[in-house]
Amino acid sequence: MNITAMPSTRFWLALALGLFAGLADYLGGFLLVLRSPSARALRYFVALGAGFMLSAALLEMLPEAFKVNALWAAPLVLAGYCVVHLLEHTLVPHFHFGEETHTHEFLSTKSSYSVALGLATHTFFDGVAIGSGFVVSAWLGWVLFIAIFLHKIPEGFTVASVMLAGGQGRRAALNSALFLGATTVLGVLAINLEPGWVKAGLPLSAGVTIYVAATDLVPEVNREPGVRMALVFFGGVALFFLLRMLGPG
Repeated sequence: MNITAMPSTRFWLALALGLFAGLADYLGGFLLVLRSPSARALRYFVALGAGFMLSAALLEMLPEAFKVNALWAAPLVLAGYCVVHLLEHTLVPHFHFGEETHTHEFLSTKSSYSVALGLATHTFFDGVAIGSGFVVSAWLGWVLFIAIFLHKIPEGFTVASVMLAGGQGRRAALNSALFLGATTVLGVLAINLEPGWVKAGLPLSAGVTIYVAATDLVPEVNREPGVRMALVFFGGVALFFLLRMLGPG
């Protein structure tokens, strides 16, 4: 597939949606500081986002990744998956989406900032995914934006919670959520300013997205007993197919 520069309208749309997704990270941190959402309400977002993200990664990102880079797509998808797996077993051990209540797991400032850095890797590739989507087509860009946006509020809530559990103040908690939002925008810019990088960025971000959906989010859905969370997960899958039916082609 021949990669050319994006039309300026698509460039600015990708940047605006990346900024909007980043603000959702900050909103999650703000809600944590206000102590307004319940853990169950956040888990509904996680379940919906998991179903939508997994569907988008498998049915949109992977096929498009092979179109833009048939030779290296598969190893790059695997690399994206493995990099996040490695980070979560080094920088971010024992972390999960939602409010962190096990404060004994985060005894030091270093630990809480390590979690923030690990999550920033996720959010950078969130931005790479959005940017890569818009390089390929406006349709793919919108699909990936929705997939990423659905887990952004729980993500910001999580990092702010970890900072508080590590003994940091509210300002540090909000700043950590703002940092995640900024790395999302940085990921969008990285691809938008150099569209040729989509050949690596799209398959790498596909691997990261598959990891986040299947390894981070789905276990959080499974923590809730009963069938309700499973139905919300399948609702995310159904939402993806509905959007696909309404989309081009």
